[in-house]
Amino acid sequence: QVQLQESGPGLVKPSQTLSLTCTVSGGPITANGYAWGWIRRPPGKGLEWMGAINYSGASDVTPFFKSRSSIFWDTSKNQFSLELSSVTPEDTAVYYCARVASDGLDAWGQGTLVAVSS
Repeated sequence: QVQLQESGPGLVKPSQTLSLTCTVSGGPITANGYAWGWIRRPPGKGLEWMGAINYSGASDVTPFFKSRSSIFWDTSKNQFSLELSSVTPEDTAVYYCARVASDGLDAWGQGTLVAVSS
């Protein structure tokens, strides 16, 4: 059974870069047919899909985040990461990583709260 765990700082200052890592266990992130995504939930709002990296290493970030976000991986550590630059307090959210299967998101990390504040 695949498991995902987010890690990263809980507090980031405005204008800095938010960096999160998702460590995957129970299966390789290069497994055929899967992608690995990042989702966030700001306080009082719904889930926001940010983007994903697929089993061949191709990443796709949604237009809303594209100008200041990147998703990449380290296959030697079975990890994938999110970087979000020029953060503002509006980027305060619980950030989740998840596995993307053909029928949807079938495994989630527990989520990590990141606050953007000076």
